[in-house]
Amino acid sequence: MSSSALTRLVADLGDIPVVTDAKIVRRRSRDFFWYSPVLNEALEGKSADLIAAPRDEADVVRIAAACARHRVPLTVRAGGTGNYGQAVPLQGGVLLDITALQTIEWAKPGLLRVGAGAKMSSIDGELQPSGWELRMHPSTKRTATIGGFVAGGSGGIGSVNFGGLREPGNILAARIVTVEEAPRLIELRGDAAQKINRAYGTTGIITALEMPLAPVWNWIDVVVVFDEFIDAVAFGYEAALADGIIKKLLSPITWPLPSYFGALKPFCPEGKSILIAMIAEPSLESFKSLLGGRGTITMEMPTDDGPGKVPLYEYTWNHTTLQVLKSDRSVTYLQCLYPHDRLMQKVAEMREMFAGEVLQHLEFIRFNGRVTCSGLPVVRYTGADRLNEIMRLHEEHEVYIANPHVFTVEDGSRYKRVDADQLGFKHEVDPYGLLNPGKMRSFASTRP
Repeated sequence: MSSSALTRLVADLGDIPVVTDAKIVRRRSRDFFWYSPVLNEALEGKSADLIAAPRDEADVVRIAAACARHRVPLTVRAGGTGNYGQAVPLQGGVLLDITALQTIEWAKPGLLRVGAGAKMSSIDGELQPSGWELRMHPSTKRTATIGGFVAGGSGGIGSVNFGGLREPGNILAARIVTVEEAPRLIELRGDAAQKINRAYGTTGIITALEMPLAPVWNWIDVVVVFDEFIDAVAFGYEAALADGIIKKLLSPITWPLPSYFGALKPFCPEGKSILIAMIAEPSLESFKSLLGGRGTITMEMPTDDGPGKVPLYEYTWNHTTLQVLKSDRSVTYLQCLYPHDRLMQKVAEMREMFAGEVLQHLEFIRFNGRVTCSGLPVVRYTGADRLNEIMRLHEEHEVYIANPHVFTVEDGSRYKRVDADQLGFKHEVDPYGLLNPGKMRSFASTRP
Protein backbone atom coordinates (compact mmCIF):
# COMPACT_ATOMS: atom_id res chain seq x y z
CA MET A 1 0.00 0.00 0.00
CA SER A 2 1.14 3.53 -0.69
CA SER A 3 1.51 5.79 2.35
CA SER A 4 -1.47 7.87 1.22
CA ALA A 5 -3.67 4.78 0.80
CA LEU A 6 -2.56 3.55 4.21
CA THR A 7 -3.42 6.90 5.76
CA ARG A 8 -6.90 6.89 4.20
CA LEU A 9 -7.60 3.38 5.42
CA VAL A 10 -6.44 4.11 8.98
CA ALA A 11 -8.63 7.22 9.04
CA ASP A 12 -11.59 5.13 7.88
CA LEU A 13 -11.01 2.63 10.71
CA GLY A 14 -11.54 5.36 13.29
CA ASP A 15 -10.85 4.29 16.87
CA ILE A 16 -10.10 0.63 16.07
CA PRO A 17 -6.60 -0.15 17.40
CA VAL A 18 -3.98 -0.46 14.64
CA VAL A 19 -0.23 -1.10 14.47
CA THR A 20 1.80 0.42 11.63
CA ASP A 21 5.33 -0.09 13.00
CA ALA A 22 6.94 -1.99 10.11
CA LYS A 23 9.13 -4.17 12.32
CA ILE A 24 6.19 -5.38 14.43
CA VAL A 25 3.97 -5.88 11.38
CA ARG A 26 6.66 -7.95 9.62
CA ARG A 27 7.16 -10.14 12.68
CA ARG A 28 3.44 -10.77 13.13
CA SER A 29 3.07 -11.56 9.40
CA ARG A 30 5.09 -14.77 9.82
CA ASP A 31 4.16 -18.23 10.99
CA PHE A 32 6.19 -21.47 11.13
CA PHE A 33 6.56 -21.77 7.35
CA TRP A 34 10.32 -22.00 7.91
CA TYR A 35 9.77 -25.71 8.70
CA SER A 36 9.94 -25.96 4.90
CA PRO A 37 13.08 -24.75 3.09
CA VAL A 38 10.91 -24.40 -0.02
CA LEU A 39 8.40 -22.11 1.72
CA ASN A 40 11.15 -20.29 3.57
CA GLU A 41 12.45 -19.11 0.22
CA ALA A 42 9.01 -18.44 -1.29
CA LEU A 43 7.54 -16.49 1.65
CA GLU A 44 10.56 -14.71 3.10
CA GLY A 45 9.86 -10.97 3.24
CA LYS A 46 6.10 -11.23 2.71
CA SER A 47 4.29 -8.89 5.07
CA ALA A 48 1.10 -6.95 5.72
CA ASP A 49 1.13 -3.15 5.77
CA LEU A 50 -0.64 -2.76 9.10
CA ILE A 51 -2.28 -4.75 11.87
CA ALA A 52 -5.88 -4.07 12.87
CA ALA A 53 -6.97 -5.44 16.26
CA PRO A 54 -10.77 -5.59 16.57
CA ARG A 55 -12.15 -5.51 20.10
CA ASP A 56 -15.38 -7.29 19.19
CA GLU A 57 -17.41 -8.54 16.25
CA ALA A 58 -18.72 -5.04 15.50
CA ASP A 59 -15.12 -3.91 14.92
CA VAL A 60 -14.59 -6.87 12.58
CA VAL A 61 -17.58 -5.72 10.52
CA ARG A 62 -16.19 -2.16 10.35
CA ILE A 63 -12.77 -3.40 9.24
CA ALA A 64 -14.26 -5.72 6.60
CA ALA A 65 -16.35 -2.86 5.22
CA ALA A 66 -13.37 -0.49 5.08
CA CYS A 67 -11.21 -3.05 3.29
CA ALA A 68 -13.98 -3.69 0.76
CA ARG A 69 -14.46 0.04 0.11
CA HIS A 70 -10.72 0.61 -0.38
CA ARG A 71 -10.13 -2.79 -2.09
CA VAL A 72 -7.42 -3.63 0.44
CA PRO A 73 -6.38 -7.27 1.06
CA LEU A 74 -7.32 -8.67 4.47
CA THR A 75 -5.63 -11.66 6.11
CA VAL A 76 -6.92 -13.06 9.41
CA ARG A 77 -4.29 -13.81 12.05
CA ALA A 78 -4.54 -15.42 15.48
CA GLY A 79 -1.82 -17.43 17.25
CA GLY A 80 0.35 -17.76 14.14
CA THR A 81 1.16 -21.43 14.83
CA GLY A 82 0.54 -22.67 11.27
CA ASN A 83 3.28 -24.43 9.31
CA TYR A 84 2.74 -23.55 5.67
CA GLY A 85 2.13 -19.84 5.47
CA GLN A 86 -1.66 -20.03 5.91
CA ALA A 87 -1.74 -16.56 7.51
CA VAL A 88 1.21 -14.96 5.69
CA PRO A 89 -0.09 -12.05 3.57
CA LEU A 90 1.11 -12.43 -0.03
CA GLN A 91 -0.18 -9.04 -1.22
CA GLY A 92 0.21 -6.80 1.82
CA GLY A 93 -2.82 -5.01 3.21
CA VAL A 94 -4.38 -5.56 6.63
CA LEU A 95 -3.46 -8.30 9.09
CA LEU A 96 -6.57 -8.85 11.21
CA ASP A 97 -5.61 -9.89 14.74
CA ILE A 98 -8.70 -11.59 16.18
CA THR A 99 -7.22 -12.68 19.51
CA ALA A 100 -9.48 -10.31 21.48
CA LEU A 101 -12.51 -12.37 20.38
CA GLN A 102 -11.97 -14.91 23.16
CA THR A 103 -15.19 -14.97 25.19
CA ILE A 104 -16.93 -18.26 25.92
CA GLU A 105 -20.52 -17.33 25.03
CA TRP A 106 -21.92 -20.47 26.63
CA ALA A 107 -20.97 -24.00 27.56
CA LYS A 108 -23.26 -26.92 28.33
CA PRO A 109 -22.66 -30.67 28.67
CA GLY A 110 -20.93 -31.73 25.46
CA LEU A 111 -21.23 -28.35 23.69
CA LEU A 112 -19.40 -25.01 23.57
CA ARG A 113 -19.82 -21.67 21.79
CA VAL A 114 -16.72 -19.50 21.90
CA GLY A 115 -15.01 -16.58 20.19
CA ALA A 116 -12.62 -17.58 17.40
CA GLY A 117 -9.65 -15.89 19.09
CA ALA A 118 -9.79 -17.95 22.30
CA LYS A 119 -6.66 -19.97 23.07
CA MET A 120 -7.38 -23.67 23.19
CA SER A 121 -5.49 -24.07 26.46
CA SER A 122 -7.64 -21.35 28.03
CA ILE A 123 -10.82 -23.02 26.79
CA ASP A 124 -9.85 -26.32 28.39
CA GLY A 125 -8.75 -24.52 31.54
CA GLU A 126 -12.23 -23.06 31.94
CA LEU A 127 -14.14 -26.19 30.98
CA GLN A 128 -12.24 -28.97 32.74
CA PRO A 129 -13.50 -28.19 36.27
CA SER A 130 -17.01 -28.95 34.94
CA GLY A 131 -15.88 -32.29 33.51
CA TRP A 132 -15.49 -31.40 29.82
CA GLU A 133 -12.70 -30.54 27.37
CA LEU A 134 -12.18 -30.05 23.63
CA ARG A 135 -12.29 -33.27 21.64
CA MET A 136 -8.97 -32.61 19.93
CA HIS A 137 -6.21 -30.03 19.76
CA PRO A 138 -2.91 -29.47 17.95
CA SER A 139 0.45 -29.94 19.63
CA THR A 140 0.54 -26.12 19.79
CA LYS A 141 -2.48 -26.11 22.12
CA ARG A 142 -0.93 -23.63 24.56
CA THR A 143 -0.60 -20.89 21.91
CA ALA A 144 -3.06 -21.91 19.17
CA THR A 145 -6.56 -20.43 18.97
CA ILE A 146 -9.72 -22.34 18.21
CA GLY A 147 -10.38 -20.23 15.09
CA GLY A 148 -6.87 -20.80 13.76
CA PHE A 149 -7.16 -24.54 14.36
CA VAL A 150 -10.43 -24.77 12.44
CA ALA A 151 -9.29 -22.45 9.62
CA GLY A 152 -5.87 -24.02 9.12
CA GLY A 153 -5.70 -27.38 10.88
CA SER A 154 -6.99 -30.87 10.29
CA GLY A 155 -6.60 -32.91 13.49
CA GLY A 156 -4.30 -33.63 16.39
CA ILE A 157 -4.24 -35.00 19.90
CA GLY A 158 -7.62 -36.71 20.27
CA SER A 159 -7.93 -37.73 16.59
CA VAL A 160 -7.24 -41.35 17.55
CA ASN A 161 -10.78 -41.23 18.98
CA PHE A 162 -12.65 -38.63 16.94
CA GLY A 163 -10.86 -38.42 13.59
CA GLY A 164 -10.14 -35.06 12.00
CA LEU A 165 -12.06 -31.80 11.89
CA ARG A 166 -13.70 -32.86 8.61
CA GLU A 167 -15.44 -35.82 10.25
CA PRO A 168 -19.19 -35.13 10.69
CA GLY A 169 -19.93 -33.68 14.11
CA ASN A 170 -16.48 -32.27 14.88
CA ILE A 171 -17.47 -28.69 13.95
CA LEU A 172 -21.05 -27.84 14.87
CA ALA A 173 -21.39 -24.24 13.68
CA ALA A 174 -19.42 -21.18 12.65
CA ARG A 175 -20.34 -17.50 12.55
CA ILE A 176 -18.60 -15.48 9.86
CA VAL A 177 -18.36 -11.92 8.55
CA THR A 178 -18.30 -11.37 4.78
CA VAL A 179 -15.93 -8.90 3.12
CA GLU A 180 -18.27 -6.57 1.28
CA GLU A 181 -19.02 -2.87 1.45
CA ALA A 182 -22.01 -3.84 3.58
CA PRO A 183 -20.73 -6.96 5.37
CA ARG A 184 -23.16 -9.69 6.35
CA LEU A 185 -23.13 -12.00 9.35
CA ILE A 186 -23.72 -15.61 8.33
CA GLU A 187 -24.32 -18.59 10.61
CA LEU A 188 -23.08 -21.86 9.11
CA ARG A 189 -24.45 -24.95 10.84
CA GLY A 190 -23.78 -28.66 10.43
CA ASP A 191 -22.20 -29.64 7.13
CA ALA A 192 -22.24 -26.01 5.99
CA ALA A 193 -19.63 -25.18 8.64
CA GLN A 194 -17.09 -27.20 6.63
CA LYS A 195 -16.97 -24.29 4.17
CA ILE A 196 -14.52 -22.55 6.52
CA ASN A 197 -12.54 -25.61 7.64
CA ARG A 198 -8.93 -25.57 6.44
CA ALA A 199 -9.66 -22.80 3.95
CA TYR A 200 -6.94 -20.55 5.43
CA GLY A 201 -9.42 -17.78 6.16
CA THR A 202 -10.31 -17.32 2.48
CA THR A 203 -14.03 -18.08 2.89
CA GLY A 204 -15.09 -15.55 5.52
CA ILE A 205 -13.84 -14.08 8.79
CA ILE A 206 -14.68 -16.55 11.57
CA THR A 207 -15.82 -14.73 14.71
CA ALA A 208 -17.36 -17.57 16.73
CA LEU A 209 -17.52 -21.36 16.71
CA GLU A 210 -19.68 -24.05 18.22
CA MET A 211 -17.65 -27.15 19.01
CA PRO A 212 -18.43 -30.55 20.55
CA LEU A 213 -16.74 -31.54 23.80
CA ALA A 214 -15.45 -34.77 25.31
CA PRO A 215 -15.51 -35.95 28.93
CA VAL A 216 -12.40 -35.10 30.94
CA TRP A 217 -10.19 -37.95 32.10
CA ASN A 218 -7.14 -37.93 34.29
CA TRP A 219 -4.72 -38.44 31.42
CA ILE A 220 -1.44 -40.24 32.06
CA ASP A 221 1.59 -39.52 29.86
CA VAL A 222 3.43 -42.73 28.98
CA VAL A 223 6.64 -43.47 27.07
CA VAL A 224 7.10 -47.08 25.91
CA VAL A 225 10.49 -48.15 24.53
CA PHE A 226 10.97 -50.80 21.82
CA ASP A 227 14.03 -52.37 20.22
CA GLU A 228 12.46 -52.07 16.75
CA PHE A 229 10.28 -49.31 15.34
CA ILE A 230 7.94 -51.75 13.61
CA ASP A 231 7.17 -53.28 17.03
CA ALA A 232 6.23 -49.84 18.36
CA VAL A 233 3.85 -49.44 15.40
CA ALA A 234 2.36 -52.90 15.86
CA PHE A 235 1.61 -52.31 19.54
CA GLY A 236 0.29 -48.81 18.83
CA TYR A 237 -2.05 -50.32 16.24
CA GLU A 238 -3.36 -52.87 18.75
CA ALA A 239 -3.89 -50.15 21.35
CA ALA A 240 -5.70 -47.96 18.80
CA LEU A 241 -8.03 -50.83 17.93
CA ALA A 242 -8.69 -51.68 21.59
CA ASP A 243 -11.91 -49.70 22.03
CA GLY A 244 -12.11 -50.54 25.72
CA ILE A 245 -8.82 -48.72 26.41
CA ILE A 246 -9.45 -44.98 26.66
CA LYS A 247 -6.63 -43.06 24.98
CA LYS A 248 -5.97 -39.65 23.51
CA LEU A 249 -2.61 -40.09 21.79
CA LEU A 250 -0.57 -42.93 20.27
CA SER A 251 2.62 -41.80 18.50
CA PRO A 252 5.32 -44.26 17.30
CA ILE A 253 8.64 -42.43 16.71
CA THR A 254 11.78 -44.01 15.29
CA TRP A 255 15.32 -43.58 16.59
CA PRO A 256 17.26 -41.24 16.22
CA LEU A 257 14.40 -38.71 16.55
CA PRO A 258 14.10 -39.22 20.36
CA SER A 259 17.76 -38.18 20.70
CA TYR A 260 16.58 -34.60 19.98
CA PHE A 261 13.92 -34.59 22.69
CA GLY A 262 15.50 -32.38 25.34
CA ALA A 263 13.99 -33.04 28.76
CA LEU A 264 12.51 -36.32 27.52
CA LYS A 265 15.89 -37.82 26.55
CA PRO A 266 16.48 -39.59 29.91
CA PHE A 267 13.42 -41.74 29.10
CA CYS A 268 14.63 -42.55 25.57
CA PRO A 269 17.50 -45.07 25.65
CA GLU A 270 20.16 -44.91 22.93
CA GLY A 271 19.13 -46.65 19.72
CA LYS A 272 15.54 -47.41 20.81
CA SER A 273 12.30 -46.40 19.13
CA ILE A 274 9.45 -45.17 21.30
CA LEU A 275 5.68 -44.98 21.51
CA ILE A 276 4.30 -41.84 23.17
CA ALA A 277 0.82 -42.32 24.63
CA MET A 278 -1.81 -40.50 26.66
CA ILE A 279 -3.98 -43.03 28.48
CA ALA A 280 -6.95 -42.45 30.80
CA GLU A 281 -5.94 -43.48 34.31
CA PRO A 282 -8.69 -46.17 34.64
CA SER A 283 -7.37 -47.79 31.41
CA LEU A 284 -3.71 -47.83 32.40
CA GLU A 285 -3.78 -51.37 33.79
CA SER A 286 -5.42 -52.67 30.61
CA PHE A 287 -2.88 -50.78 28.49
CA LYS A 288 -0.02 -52.44 30.38
CA SER A 289 -1.66 -55.84 30.12
CA LEU A 290 -1.98 -55.43 26.33
CA LEU A 291 1.68 -54.43 26.13
CA GLY A 292 2.85 -57.53 28.00
CA GLY A 293 6.62 -57.90 27.71
CA ARG A 294 6.94 -56.42 24.21
CA GLY A 295 8.16 -53.01 25.33
CA THR A 296 9.39 -51.21 28.43
CA ILE A 297 7.59 -48.27 30.04
CA THR A 298 10.22 -45.71 30.99
CA MET A 299 7.91 -42.82 31.92
CA GLU A 300 4.46 -42.67 33.48
CA MET A 301 3.08 -39.45 34.96
CA PRO A 302 -0.08 -37.32 34.88
CA THR A 303 -0.32 -34.89 31.98
CA ASP A 304 0.66 -31.38 33.08
CA ASP A 305 0.57 -28.56 30.54
CA GLY A 306 0.71 -25.77 33.09
CA PRO A 307 3.18 -22.86 33.01
CA GLY A 308 6.80 -23.99 32.94
CA LYS A 309 5.89 -27.59 32.07
CA VAL A 310 6.51 -29.49 28.83
CA PRO A 311 3.60 -31.91 28.30
CA LEU A 312 4.29 -35.12 26.43
CA TYR A 313 2.07 -34.05 23.54
CA GLU A 314 4.65 -31.35 22.71
CA TYR A 315 6.89 -34.13 21.41
CA THR A 316 4.24 -35.37 18.97
CA TRP A 317 2.44 -34.25 15.81
CA ASN A 318 4.23 -31.22 14.33
CA HIS A 319 6.17 -30.67 17.54
CA THR A 320 8.23 -33.77 16.74
CA THR A 321 9.71 -31.93 13.77
CA LEU A 322 10.15 -28.77 15.83
CA GLN A 323 12.16 -30.65 18.48
CA VAL A 324 14.61 -31.74 15.76
CA LEU A 325 14.71 -28.33 14.06
CA LYS A 326 15.80 -26.72 17.34
CA SER A 327 19.28 -28.18 16.80
CA ASP A 328 19.29 -29.28 13.16
CA ARG A 329 17.90 -26.86 10.58
CA SER A 330 18.92 -29.14 7.69
CA VAL A 331 15.78 -31.28 7.97
CA THR A 332 12.16 -30.82 6.98
CA TYR A 333 9.04 -33.02 7.06
CA LEU A 334 6.11 -34.54 5.19
CA GLN A 335 2.44 -35.16 5.91
CA CYS A 336 1.22 -38.60 4.85
CA LEU A 337 -1.91 -40.72 5.11
CA TYR A 338 -1.49 -44.51 5.20
CA PRO A 339 -4.14 -46.86 3.77
CA HIS A 340 -6.03 -48.48 6.65
CA ASP A 341 -6.14 -51.95 5.07
CA ARG A 342 -2.39 -52.24 4.42
CA LEU A 343 -1.02 -50.11 7.22
CA MET A 344 1.77 -52.33 8.54
CA GLN A 345 2.81 -53.37 5.02
CA LYS A 346 3.13 -49.77 3.83
CA VAL A 347 5.00 -48.63 6.95
CA ALA A 348 7.55 -51.39 6.32
CA GLU A 349 7.79 -50.48 2.60
CA MET A 350 8.44 -46.80 3.28
CA ARG A 351 10.97 -47.67 5.97
CA GLU A 352 12.95 -49.83 3.56
CA MET A 353 12.62 -47.47 0.60
CA PHE A 354 13.90 -44.38 2.41
CA ALA A 355 16.15 -45.89 5.10
CA GLY A 356 18.10 -43.19 6.91
CA GLU A 357 16.61 -40.40 4.75
CA VAL A 358 12.97 -40.34 5.84
CA LEU A 359 12.80 -40.86 9.62
CA GLN A 360 9.40 -42.26 10.46
CA HIS A 361 6.99 -40.68 12.92
CA LEU A 362 3.36 -41.81 12.91
CA GLU A 363 0.17 -40.68 14.62
CA PHE A 364 -2.71 -43.12 15.00
CA ILE A 365 -5.99 -41.55 13.89
CA ARG A 366 -9.46 -42.47 12.75
CA PHE A 367 -10.18 -41.60 9.13
CA ASN A 368 -13.65 -42.17 7.69
CA GLY A 369 -14.34 -44.51 10.59
CA ARG A 370 -11.20 -46.63 10.11
CA VAL A 371 -8.10 -46.76 12.28
CA THR A 372 -4.97 -45.79 10.35
CA CYS A 373 -1.93 -43.54 10.67
CA SER A 374 -1.04 -40.04 9.67
CA GLY A 375 2.68 -39.86 9.01
CA LEU A 376 4.76 -36.81 9.85
CA PRO A 377 8.25 -38.12 9.06
CA VAL A 378 11.35 -36.00 9.41
CA VAL A 379 13.21 -35.78 6.08
CA ARG A 380 16.93 -35.16 5.61
CA TYR A 381 16.63 -32.36 3.05
CA THR A 382 19.01 -32.37 0.08
CA GLY A 383 17.02 -30.23 -2.35
CA ALA A 384 13.57 -29.52 -3.74
CA ASP A 385 13.92 -32.02 -6.59
CA ARG A 386 14.67 -34.91 -4.26
CA LEU A 387 11.88 -33.81 -1.89
CA ASN A 388 9.40 -33.88 -4.77
CA GLU A 389 10.70 -37.30 -5.80
CA ILE A 390 10.18 -38.64 -2.27
CA MET A 391 6.59 -37.37 -2.29
CA ARG A 392 5.99 -38.86 -5.74
CA LEU A 393 7.27 -42.25 -4.62
CA HIS A 394 5.03 -42.19 -1.55
CA GLU A 395 2.00 -41.52 -3.76
CA GLU A 396 3.02 -44.26 -6.21
CA HIS A 397 3.04 -46.70 -3.30
CA GLU A 398 -0.41 -45.55 -2.08
CA VAL A 399 0.83 -43.52 0.86
CA TYR A 400 -0.95 -40.26 0.19
CA ILE A 401 0.68 -36.86 0.63
CA ALA A 402 -0.76 -33.55 1.82
CA ASN A 403 2.12 -31.37 0.66
CA PRO A 404 3.34 -29.07 3.48
CA HIS A 405 5.74 -27.26 1.14
CA VAL A 406 3.08 -25.23 -0.70
CA PHE A 407 0.87 -22.38 0.51
CA THR A 408 -2.37 -22.78 -1.44
CA VAL A 409 -5.43 -24.68 -0.23
CA GLU A 410 -5.52 -26.84 -3.36
CA ASP A 411 -1.87 -27.84 -3.55
CA GLY A 412 -1.71 -28.68 0.14
CA SER A 413 -4.68 -31.03 -0.12
CA ARG A 414 -4.09 -34.71 -0.78
CA TYR A 415 -6.87 -34.37 -3.40
CA LYS A 416 -4.91 -31.53 -5.10
CA ARG A 417 -8.05 -29.41 -5.43
CA VAL A 418 -10.19 -27.09 -3.35
CA ASP A 419 -13.58 -28.26 -2.16
CA ALA A 420 -16.26 -27.11 -4.62
CA ASP A 421 -18.49 -25.78 -1.82
CA GLN A 422 -15.61 -23.71 -0.48
CA LEU A 423 -14.82 -22.24 -3.90
CA GLY A 424 -18.45 -21.34 -4.57
CA PHE A 425 -18.87 -19.93 -1.07
CA LYS A 426 -15.81 -17.70 -1.51
CA HIS A 427 -17.47 -16.04 -4.51
CA GLU A 428 -20.46 -15.33 -2.28
CA VAL A 429 -18.67 -13.96 0.80
CA ASP A 430 -15.54 -12.41 -0.75
CA PRO A 431 -16.59 -11.12 -4.17
CA TYR A 432 -13.53 -8.86 -4.58
CA GLY A 433 -11.06 -11.59 -3.66
CA LEU A 434 -9.62 -9.64 -0.72
CA LEU A 435 -9.49 -12.44 1.88
CA ASN A 436 -5.95 -13.84 2.04
CA PRO A 437 -5.45 -13.43 -1.74
CA GLY A 438 -3.24 -15.97 -3.46
CA LYS A 439 -4.09 -18.84 -1.09
CA MET A 440 -6.99 -20.25 -3.12
CA ARG A 441 -5.46 -20.68 -6.55
CA SER A 442 -8.73 -21.70 -8.25
CA PHE A 443 -10.50 -18.47 -7.31
CA ALA A 444 -10.78 -15.59 -9.76
CA SER A 445 -12.84 -12.56 -8.79
CA THR A 446 -15.45 -11.37 -11.27
CA ARG A 447 -15.89 -8.02 -9.48
CA PRO A 448 -13.74 -4.93 -10.15
